[in-house]
Amino acid sequence: MVMAVESALEKENKIIIGVASLEVSNDPETVLVTYALGSCLGIAVYDPVVRVGGLAHVMLPDSEIENRGTAINNPAKYINTGVPLLYKKMYDLGAQKQRIRNAVVGGAQVVDDNNYFNIGKRNFTALRKMYWKNNVLIHKKHVGGRVNRTVRLQVSTGKITLKIGSGEILEL
Repeated sequence: MVMAVESALEKENKIIIGVASLEVSNDPETVLVTYALGSCLGIAVYDPVVRVGGLAHVMLPDSEIENRGTAINNPAKYINTGVPLLYKKMYDLGAQKQRIRNAVVGGAQVVDDNNYFNIGKRNFTALRKMYWKNNVLIHKKHVGGRVNRTVRLQVSTGKITLKIGSGEILEL
């Protein structure tokens, strides 16, 4: 059994998505991973027909809160610029909007004990508004609370697994 797990991990092409970045893939051996989602959102998208997956790790709701150059140089930092880019890259690999399954993870309240900034909540609200305006459903979510999360998306199957701060592992 241990050899089978090690063998599977050797074949796995893990792409790590850092903070304020995104990746898409149609390689069935690829697993997209992002770590330590606190108030940030992990947005996982998957088209099961063409087996294309994408994962974004966005930090802030709107690029208008900082200078304009930041959004141009790093659109994945913001929901209003990163999410459209994620979908464009999915479409470039053959995904179609009506088939894409959407999952959202993160949006926690991990730093701001006074609930003054509410970045996690603001991130999720901005994403919901964008999805609503574009007629996009959120199929799965694990948001809020006060825990960090790690997200893994297997491109071959669309399976999403979460590791929650304490070490608990869930499948979305």
